[in-house]
Amino acid sequence: MSGVTLNSVVKRYGDVQVIHGVDLEIADGEFCVFVGPSGCGKSTLLRMVAGLEETTEGTMNIGARDVTHMDPSERGVSMVFQTYALYPHMTVEENMGFGLKMTGHPKAEIRSKVAEASKILKLDEYLKRKPAALSGGQRQRVAIGRAIVRGPEVFLFDEPLSNLDAELRVEMRVEIARLHKEIGATMIYVTHDQVEAMTLADKIVVLRAGHIEQVGAPLHLYRDPDNKFVAGFIGSPSMNFMSGSVSGGKVTCEGVASTLDAPGGVVDGGKVEVGLRPEHLEIDPEGNTHRVDLTEALGGVSYAYVISEKTGERLVVEERGDTRSSEGDIVGLKFEPRRAYFFEVDSGKRLR
Repeated sequence: MSGVTLNSVVKRYGDVQVIHGVDLEIADGEFCVFVGPSGCGKSTLLRMVAGLEETTEGTMNIGARDVTHMDPSERGVSMVFQTYALYPHMTVEENMGFGLKMTGHPKAEIRSKVAEASKILKLDEYLKRKPAALSGGQRQRVAIGRAIVRGPEVFLFDEPLSNLDAELRVEMRVEIARLHKEIGATMIYVTHDQVEAMTLADKIVVLRAGHIEQVGAPLHLYRDPDNKFVAGFIGSPSMNFMSGSVSGGKVTCEGVASTLDAPGGVVDGGKVEVGLRPEHLEIDPEGNTHRVDLTEALGGVSYAYVISEKTGERLVVEERGDTRSSEGDIVGLKFEPRRAYFFEVDSGKRLR
């Protein structure tokens, strides 16, 4: 297996630049997830690693090899797509071994590698079936098995769970995490679902408009975001943001009727944005600053969507326990000041 290194990688389509000087190092055996909103460039960057998109500028290495201008077949990568792309007239066994058959591998070797992959993916009992006789999750496992059989240096996944229903997505997420643990391969995974990113990744790369916003371990990005975009994108429900005014070294945040110590680098009379995660806010039933507009009861946790009576700002509050708020309640909010995040209004940069 090998790591992947991108050095000042640029992608242009004519005069339009979609990837802007990306520098990234993915260690050997690491599970790296590219995440970001639609159109941020994550699939384009993945396809550049695969060789399906030409690199306009910069260099790309897999292990010690410069693969910048190599053909996809020479790069030592296997890709699993959003659609299963299985041959409907072939059995599971034939689908998984087809790539090796086309490159002239001996039949005994193909059978051995297919058997090994099917054991890992628990597909032994389905080897003689055709794709039409499989569920969506089983078909995706076959597509992953086809990639395993090739024995690549790097596995690439392009939103492989998007076509599955919610229950199957969770099941396949666990399967992919188990697979990575078992074979220890370098994996690069693209998704727009930050929950997938948080649960699968060793390293998350947050992209926006072709730029890397931040790279780090899932909990590091969650607890220590560099800017408002990352803070709002990582976490579900996303972080709440409110306006704050700076005066006398304090931030007055009318959205939660609170005064906080101002971060460094702000001047009196200035404005900042204050961020609070839903789990760091607590309903105060004795207060009268917010109205509960809507509640979502999910069993062990509920989310109360509240509106500030003074500013009209909308916030989400996580609730647990037996006593929870109801729609129409007039309540207060409280939180520990150390849980607040501060951001510049114009740039969104984190103020620490």
